[in-house]
Amino acid sequence: MNASIKSSPSAPDETKTIRIFLCGDVMIGRGIDQILPAPCPPELHEEYVSSALGYVSLAERVCGPIPRPAPASYIWGSALDAFYQKNPDLRIINLETSLTRSEAFEPKGINYRASPENAETLRAAGIDCCVLANNHILDWGEAGLIDTLDILGKLQIRTAGAGRNRDEARRPAAIDVAGKARVVITSFALPSSGAPRHWAASCERPGVNLLPDLSEHSVELVCEILRDVRRSDDIVIVSLHWGPNWGYDIPQDHQRFAHALIDRGAASIIHGHSSHHAKALEIYKNRLILYGCGDFINDYEGIAGYEQYRGDLSLMYFVDIDMSSGSLAGLELTPLQIRCFRLERALPADAEWLAHRLNRESARYGVSLSKQSDESLIASWAQAAT
Repeated sequence: MNASIKSSPSAPDETKTIRIFLCGDVMIGRGIDQILPAPCPPELHEEYVSSALGYVSLAERVCGPIPRPAPASYIWGSALDAFYQKNPDLRIINLETSLTRSEAFEPKGINYRASPENAETLRAAGIDCCVLANNHILDWGEAGLIDTLDILGKLQIRTAGAGRNRDEARRPAAIDVAGKARVVITSFALPSSGAPRHWAASCERPGVNLLPDLSEHSVELVCEILRDVRRSDDIVIVSLHWGPNWGYDIPQDHQRFAHALIDRGAASIIHGHSSHHAKALEIYKNRLILYGCGDFINDYEGIAGYEQYRGDLSLMYFVDIDMSSGSLAGLELTPLQIRCFRLERALPADAEWLAHRLNRESARYGVSLSKQSDESLIASWAQAAT
């Protein structure tokens, strides 16, 4: 690898690139489920809030009335406009909600579920794949997970990271984008995100694809799982639910792990999530590392605490990958804000705040973001010469 040269990538050639939409945690349960057409019973098993309707009331105190029932497309708001404008080839989310009416809740304090009927909201946004290896997908037990897998299958939405047994939980999703490339998505949850170790899928038990740590052995495991399915020209996304909810620190073992996967040719994109706010991004050997995408949709409006992180701001990541090399060809971020349980375009001042914060955190990795006239953020980086 030769010395790096500074590059501000121009608009990618659509005939040579594939565009992938990524985001952080999508939570469509609890209060959000209550405003959609067919909610689950609102009773909760939380210490301070006994009804999911309480989260609707909290939000309405801040933003005003929320329509009920809202159509399936309601929560996506301005994200649908961005999808139309940016036209990604694939739309991939981290789904942090069990799609079930199961009452077998896990006694963990917070339990997210949406009704199978309200899962139509995912189809309204044209979601292609849900990564499921996270710390909420078994909130309503194994029955809730199986319901989730069944309903996503009926909606023809691919999944990765959880399954009816270990083989299914480990199996990556492989999606052919007609006339372009095949994208392989593999998904893992880490205990550092709060994923209980006993949720790990086994030969006979449903569960998540749990990675116990970020050791060399875990690097080998990820490579082994991919070795059985990937082709030489695949675009590979390794999706990782890791780390705490708050704070900008990037642990050294996160960076070492991401670099190791890229060094071994096992990843085109590292898709990190769990943090409730966006964290630094890095481009290493022309491969994108998202250390924390931040929450995308949630019902946290009106909940006090951690305001300095601006968890109400969400980001859409539009990632352009060169199909011939797997290298990053372009990266554009669309800032949004959650208002009344709906994604709206961020105000100019909020987009500026996000640009400043991401620049501050990503500068150490040689990445900068410039705000455009439409408030989108365009990434520039030190492009490695080969």
